[in-house]
Amino acid sequence: MIKAVSGILFTLVFSSSVLAADSVISIESHYTVKQTADRFEAILKKKGFTVFARINHSENASSVKLDLAATEVVIFGNPKVGTPLMQCSKTVAIDLPQKALFWEDKKGQGWLSYNNPEYLKQRHSINGCDQLVTKISNVLSKLSAAATSK
Repeated sequence: MIKAVSGILFTLVFSSSVLAADSVISIESHYTVKQTADRFEAILKKKGFTVFARINHSENASSVKLDLAATEVVIFGNPKVGTPLMQCSKTVAIDLPQKALFWEDKKGQGWLSYNNPEYLKQRHSINGCDQLVTKISNVLSKLSAAATSK
C-alpha cells in the first residue's frame, strides 16, 4: 500500500513539474538579448504582425537604481489568428496579444522565451481548435528560430 501511494505521489509530482516546464518554451540565442529582440521585432514587422510594445525591464530597473540582467519583452499579435483563438475560448484573451521574453542568464547567455500554445490550450480549455493551436505553435517556433539562429 505504501509503495502504491508513493508511486502515485511520485507520478503526480513528476507530471506537475513536466507540465510547468512545458508551459514556457525557451530557446538559446546566438545573439545578445538586444540583438535577438531586434531581430525578432524586424521579422514580425516583415511578416505583417503588429508590434504593440517593447518593454526594456533592465532600463526600468536602472531608473530606480536596481540591477537587472538584460531583460526585454516584445508584445505582438495578428488579429487574423488571435480572434479565432478567442472565438474558441474567451478567457485566452488574458494571454493575448502574444509576448516574447528576451533575457540573459547568469552566464551571460541570451534566451528567447514564450508561452507554449499547448499550455494555453489546456489553461483555457480550448476545444475544437487543434489546427489553429498547431498553426500558432509552428509560427512561434519558426519566428523564434529565425531570431535566434545564425
